[in-house]
Amino acid sequence: MPTSRSTTADNRWVTLLAPWLCLGVMASLSQAREHASHAFEQRVADAAHAFLDTLSPDLQDQATFEFDSDVRKDWHFFPKERVGVSWKEMSVPQRRAAHALLRSTLSSKGYLKAISIMQLEAILQELEGGPEVAGHRDPEKYWFSIFGDPVAGEDWGWRVEGHHLSVNVTASSGSIIATTPLFLGANPAEVPIGTMAGTRVLGDVEDLARRLVLSMEEEMRSRAIIDVVAPREVITVPEHAIDVGQPVGVRLNQMTGPQKRLLRQLIRELATTFRPEIANPTLAEIREQGGDQIYFAWAGGLSPDEGHYYRIHGASFVVEYDNTQNDVNHVHAVWHSLQNNFGLDTLSRHYKSDDHGE
Repeated sequence: MPTSRSTTADNRWVTLLAPWLCLGVMASLSQAREHASHAFEQRVADAAHAFLDTLSPDLQDQATFEFDSDVRKDWHFFPKERVGVSWKEMSVPQRRAAHALLRSTLSSKGYLKAISIMQLEAILQELEGGPEVAGHRDPEKYWFSIFGDPVAGEDWGWRVEGHHLSVNVTASSGSIIATTPLFLGANPAEVPIGTMAGTRVLGDVEDLARRLVLSMEEEMRSRAIIDVVAPREVITVPEHAIDVGQPVGVRLNQMTGPQKRLLRQLIRELATTFRPEIANPTLAEIREQGGDQIYFAWAGGLSPDEGHYYRIHGASFVVEYDNTQNDVNHVHAVWHSLQNNFGLDTLSRHYKSDDHGE
């Protein structure tokens, strides 16, 4: 059938307008994402304020610090006294508000991991000697701190920290701009006694990595294994520079399809410690880096009862996992941004832009 002039003209207009329509759709999506980000930060800020409102004036003073205080960047994962307000000092309403603050930022899975890590302190107390070690092993020794005034759009942050757990959240200009460093640990890695026997709080991030390295053919595995002995500790510990050298191991784009899916699943398992509003942009940024910039490396033995370590090293992040201590039943896992821990890079660029009136 011949095409009418009007139909041809209509098609020409559609062709001419299509790029502009796409730009309009993209702009609308961008605005929607920005609105969702601001709404999410507002919910987190509201949860932080609600927590502070439950505290007495003395506890409020104890919980709050200036945003640019050095305390904000002073993180650790050893069992020691911290600043802020601990579970031990809280009433029931205050504990409820602290739990709500945790849930405002962590996913359901991440929240369960955090609470389970805390509860492992009671297991350690029983394993290491009962009441006489209660002052050292205590599931109530986790401290909440607020930095700056929790107002959406301003610079502020919050942290919960204790043995084997450090969650650091930084917000600015209407968005959560950093959730690193993130530290998760488990001792015991597999609970040997009591009603929790067999529980492996971080078992998924070990099993996925082992499946990946075991799936490799000999030549690829020889490149992935960077040392036959695992380091006793993760390298990027507090008070040291985040320096693991140049990426080593096997690149994502050198892997088979199933191996790529395993590595992406492993990264997702760690990233989704946080709610989708945080995890999804993080995962999108990692996808944009391309498979030639993400490396997987392993050290140590391949069986669960041999000390082992792995590292995922991308253009913007590094993940380390280590299980060597306590007869290979003591896990440390850490996620760092290579430039933006505590939001320092984002904040620096923001301040420079303000200084120059841009």
